[in-house]
Amino acid sequence: MKTIGLIVNPVAGMGGRVGLKGSDGADILERARALGAVPEAPGRVVQALSVLARESARCAILTWPGDMGEVEAREAGFEPEVIGSIEPGATSPDDTERAAREMIARGVDLLLFAGGDGTARNIFHAVGDAVPVLGIPAGVKIHSGVYAVTPRGAGEVAARFVAGGIGKFRDAEVMDIDEAAFREGRVSAKLYGYMRVPEENRFVQSVKAGGRRTERETLAGIAHDVVSQMQGDDERLYIIGPGTTTRAVMEALDLPNSLLGVDVVQAGKLVASDVIESELMALVADAPARIVVTVIGGQGHMFGRGNQQLSPRVLRAVGLKNITVIATQDKLVALDGRPLLVDTGDEDLNAALSGYARVVTGYHDYTMFRVGHDDAEG
Repeated sequence: MKTIGLIVNPVAGMGGRVGLKGSDGADILERARALGAVPEAPGRVVQALSVLARESARCAILTWPGDMGEVEAREAGFEPEVIGSIEPGATSPDDTERAAREMIARGVDLLLFAGGDGTARNIFHAVGDAVPVLGIPAGVKIHSGVYAVTPRGAGEVAARFVAGGIGKFRDAEVMDIDEAAFREGRVSAKLYGYMRVPEENRFVQSVKAGGRRTERETLAGIAHDVVSQMQGDDERLYIIGPGTTTRAVMEALDLPNSLLGVDVVQAGKLVASDVIESELMALVADAPARIVVTVIGGQGHMFGRGNQQLSPRVLRAVGLKNITVIATQDKLVALDGRPLLVDTGDEDLNAALSGYARVVTGYHDYTMFRVGHDDAEG
């Protein structure tokens, strides 16, 4: 019988769909709620636990009260042991660290936690390398290598661990960035340390690559291809996702770019900058649209990492045939045979997006590349 510790940061990821690039700090959470953000982490935890539930006879769940784990565990069909205490509706990083220390003292075999890079830092402060950990991805920014590629992937790894199918572990990086700098378009990442994760490369992500220098000509060629497709299509909205590769498209149009946000272009002009999910829904209700998105170097995520504004509602409203994926060949080669990944929070949509995608890799240069989610495309 294995004991799984479960800690949930219930507000993780709330800033994503409303364009806040993170959820760290009470002021940011207040802004997110004012913009209509709702908690997404609990649902993602239930997805993970629903997979782990197939091994429920072999494991016990030790968790913290309320929406820090108890509610999600019960929803997934477990009868958890609940320890500790929290103030309802007022969880904090201190609660996360306190919970982690108590669970280590109780001798958990694996610590499963949900959040983003800030949560990973909190767990690291409390745990170090004392026990294997695994993150359920629920935050906006997930640079750290301690997270599974999707919530269901986390459940799959935990289930295999409980069943005795995983006995090896590796050190994984705990990374985080300065959110204030991030909102200003500057990426300042720092390595905080390492935690031990189950060695299961199929389901556990790599640390986000910083992006080695790509020749300007390559990006210019990709941008030129995308811009040429825009010409003569003046009624259509072009939704430009975040990233340095997509920034090249905005530069080719001679338009300002929010870099880490989502911008909207129509007829060669900037219609809206750094938009949130609700603004996108309003825009696409009145005009046809196409999404231009790139992939995260080192990880391969297309959706679900840093671009949560492109939510399942937005993707369905735009239409899955109206998505242009752009990436340099270097990014694709660096994946070493692994597929591009989608983690939208909607399993049916993830499945619909899986298969093969046409990726623009240069001017009139395209590659068909596999897209997967969880173990379906393994």
